Amino acid sequence: MYLVHAHLQPPDQGGGLPPDVRALVYGCALPEDGLEHVSVHGDAQAPVLGLFLLNDSLARAETSAAAVCARLLESRPELSGWTLLRAEAPLIVLDGR
Repeated sequence: MYLVHAHLQPPDQGGGLPPDVRALVYGCALPEDGLEHVSVHGDAQAPVLGLFLLNDSLARAETSAAAVCARLLESRPELSGWTLLRAEAPLIVLDGR
């Protein structure tokens, strides 16, 4: 399973994510996307969706996350004007002390 962060940009007029965005994401996923869980970090300035996906590689998971988000932003009028900035696995820096 891979965690992919989808970084979103709100439209110029601002506004936050809809309260039911998790359900909307699930509704845009296809079985082949491998979506298992969605978390929402709804900061108004830089919202991030955390998508947990069952895929055979990180590249495939990032591609699937981007596809789910593209479907979400294209199909939901309440997200008109929103942009997907990037969909990538978060890098974790380990302190080597």
